[in-house]
Order: sequence, then structure tokens, then C-alpha cells
Amino acid sequence: MQLDKRETWQGEDYLVRPLRGSSSTKAYRCPGCEQEIMPGTPHIVVWRADDPDAAERRHWHTGCWNARDRRGPHIYRNR
Repeated sequence: MQLDKRETWQGEDYLVRPLRGSSSTKAYRCPGCEQEIMPGTPHIVVWRADDPDAAERRHWHTGCWNARDRRGPHIYRNR
């Protein structure tokens, strides 16, 4: 059974779930660094606590999530 951790960021409560690399089968784009999280890479999934279906969940590199308050504005690149 997966236990989600509750964290507060920018005045909102979020649920954070770590994923082992073996459970990820496709690439995701990290909103913290805008780089891909390749399949098989351990990372975390984050969504607002008031989103019961986790419909707006985002996959983050663990280090990017941990550094989210120390980063400057996002630079969005062409994909």
C-alpha cells in the first residue's frame, strides 16, 4: 500500500507520492526543470490535496520538487 505524504507549498496542500523506477513505463516532463523523466527513473508524483481524483497530478524529479522554492521563474522551452 502506497502512503502519500502531505506537504504545503505556496499556501496549498499537496499530496506527494514517491515512485520506484520499476513502476514508471513512460517519459514525463518535470515542471521544475522542464526536462524529461525517463522511464525507469525513480521520481515523485504531486497533486493538490483537494483534487480527489488526482486529475492534475504532475511527475517531478525528486530533487526538483525539493528545490522548488529555490528556483527562479520557469523558462518554458519549445517542445
